[in-house]
Amino acid sequence: MSELDRRISTASPTDEDLIAQLQQGNEDAFDRLVARYKNPLMNFIFRFTGSYDEANDILQETFLRVYYHRDSYKPIAKFSTWIYTIAGNLAKSAVRRRKPGKFFSIFSGGHEGEESPARDIPDMRYRADQTAEQSLQSDLIQNALAQLDDNQREIVLLCDVQELSYEEICEITGLKIGTVKSRLNRARTKLKDLLSDLRQEID
Repeated sequence: MSELDRRISTASPTDEDLIAQLQQGNEDAFDRLVARYKNPLMNFIFRFTGSYDEANDILQETFLRVYYHRDSYKPIAKFSTWIYTIAGNLAKSAVRRRKPGKFFSIFSGGHEGEESPARDIPDMRYRADQTAEQSLQSDLIQNALAQLDDNQREIVLLCDVQELSYEEICEITGLKIGTVKSRLNRARTKLKDLLSDLRQEID
């Protein structure tokens, strides 16, 4: 058994171990990557698009691309930055393809007229005993996120929701670290102002 095979058989192989095994034909490694990333990716994509159905389609497409383009991954980059780059590009393309006039509903978390089962999404921090105030706050945040431009929304989600490092965000976005920091600061300021305005509208 190779060193890689020994690592992959342990409880916590790295992402890079798993993708290497997938490249060698180990289908179980792909299943483990899906299990590891489906919830955080769904959270990221839903928060980016605001639509559960759209996010679910993008999630499936992301994993399909990982599977069919697995040999294009090179270990010079972290697997996490590679898969978030794929998901982020798909999410941005989906948002750009929307018809003019589509917008997010403050209470559904989706588009106007769309029923959104957002509270069924894994790892969205919803709990059976959460209060109405927490639910309202989440809706307010989603509505405010929808009003950021795509670049600002992507960076604030990657940093403040997915908790990726500046270096990882630079790899995903192709931006320099100074640009990432300045966009993040502007996004946070705008988000704070939007949340204040939305809260006043509700009150």
